[in-house]
Amino acid sequence: MPLSAPFSLSLLFSLVFLIFSFCFSSSSAASDPTYQSLFQCLSQSIPSQNVSTILFSKSNPSYSSVLQAYIRNARFNTSSTPKPIIIITPLEESHVSAAVICSQKVGFQIKIRSGGHDYEGLSYVFDKPFLVLDMFNLRSISVDMEDETAWVGTGATLGELYYNIWEKSKVHGFPAGVCPTVGVGGHFSGAGYGNMIRKYGVSVDHIVDAKIVDVNGRILDRKGMGEDLFWAIRGGGAASFCVVLSFKVKLVPVPETVTVFRVERLLAENGTDVALKFQSVAPTTDNNLFLRMLLQPVTRNRQKTVRVSVIAMYLGDASSLVSLLSKDFPELRLEKDNCTQMSWIDSVLWWANFDLGTSPTALLDRNLNNADFLKRKSDYVQTPIPRDGLESLWEKLTELGKVGLVFNAYGGRMNEIKDTETPFPHRAGNLYKIQYSVSWDEPGSEAEKNYTSQSKLLHDFMTPFVSKNPRSAYLNYRDIDIGSTDNWSYEEGKVYGESYFNGNYDRLVDIKTVVDPNNFFRNEQSIPPRSTN
Repeated sequence: MPLSAPFSLSLLFSLVFLIFSFCFSSSSAASDPTYQSLFQCLSQSIPSQNVSTILFSKSNPSYSSVLQAYIRNARFNTSSTPKPIIIITPLEESHVSAAVICSQKVGFQIKIRSGGHDYEGLSYVFDKPFLVLDMFNLRSISVDMEDETAWVGTGATLGELYYNIWEKSKVHGFPAGVCPTVGVGGHFSGAGYGNMIRKYGVSVDHIVDAKIVDVNGRILDRKGMGEDLFWAIRGGGAASFCVVLSFKVKLVPVPETVTVFRVERLLAENGTDVALKFQSVAPTTDNNLFLRMLLQPVTRNRQKTVRVSVIAMYLGDASSLVSLLSKDFPELRLEKDNCTQMSWIDSVLWWANFDLGTSPTALLDRNLNNADFLKRKSDYVQTPIPRDGLESLWEKLTELGKVGLVFNAYGGRMNEIKDTETPFPHRAGNLYKIQYSVSWDEPGSEAEKNYTSQSKLLHDFMTPFVSKNPRSAYLNYRDIDIGSTDNWSYEEGKVYGESYFNGNYDRLVDIKTVVDPNNFFRNEQSIPPRSTN
């Protein structure tokens, strides 16, 4: 049947528009000297038709959607945010090698993005012309139950890793974060912690091999890169040294049944007693139990107060947990009705705030283009905050009105691992880590100034209660307020480097000096070499 004339004309105009758009974007890219230079360089090792599919210049219609897909902090998704000249989205490991070589040849800095959860946007923002190497396509996961290991591409998410483990075994898991959309690359290279930290330590304690691309474009495994560089990429911020393609991890056993609970108390309901006791119990109780405490300003009956919430992950059954805490933590008044028994994979979903009964396939949802405005900071506590300190904290929280605190218990296995075993040094002696957390919906500089100022004020207030000399911080809770560098000098880097890495900073600098002496791999808080050109 012939098409009607109006429909034929409409279709014709649509085709012409699409062809015009494609030609326009292609010709615009072709007229961009940076794009052309990069394209020609990449084409020497990658077929040119493949190069065109992995390069996104600003004139490409898909540029914005590719860039925004993995922006996880809305503060860095504004019209004024500096944006990459080109986004490179490798499909194969050899593409990464070529990208590293060619980025240097065309004279542009690259930022390496895995899942986009860097709290300060350092994986996709820079104040000078730059390229983004976006790793999201390199997401393969291969689980080998014979030796209980898995190779995980750095573009994979934690949710995808957990799902793939669950498909192969119901009694294995991996100690990493509770947010399923976090990218493996950044999470592991910054140490990676989760709700099995007291039983198994941090993620990097279970990395047994890796594949990287070094500054010369070579693809190397653990043996090829050497033990120093392998040490550095397990918690030292791998983006300072190389591009990690994949990690090989050792899986850990989990019981068929785990138990979770969430118990909330207002200050009028013995909240202060709970918060006080948490500090001595959470780091010293049974290693199978992880306790997290949230402190949040709330309003009840028109009165400002603080809500104290204790959230638990227990590698065992509810009866054992209730019995344990009736002795260790009677102030919590835990009952079996407060607890829910489930499989480990269901606990992953529960911690990620999915409803009970949600299918594990939900962990495969990357939840793209979803970001709040947010600011995070961190601290470590080595001496319990006394009752009068907590009471002054309640006043400060209600005065500020928005910022909350998350206390994550340490102890257990963390006390048994030397602080030099990996670059991540925050081991024995730390009772818990604090995350300062504030999120908001209102766009604009005024709202941002208001909420980030609140966060800084609370951070300042907490100074007497937290670690000192240095005041320690967690790399994966990236905080540019600690310090940043323009010149990548040893002294500039030391300001934030000693906070994140304590006494391991010098060894990281020495390794950087050997593997990347010209400082190609860098960001505003990267490890500097001993001298820069």
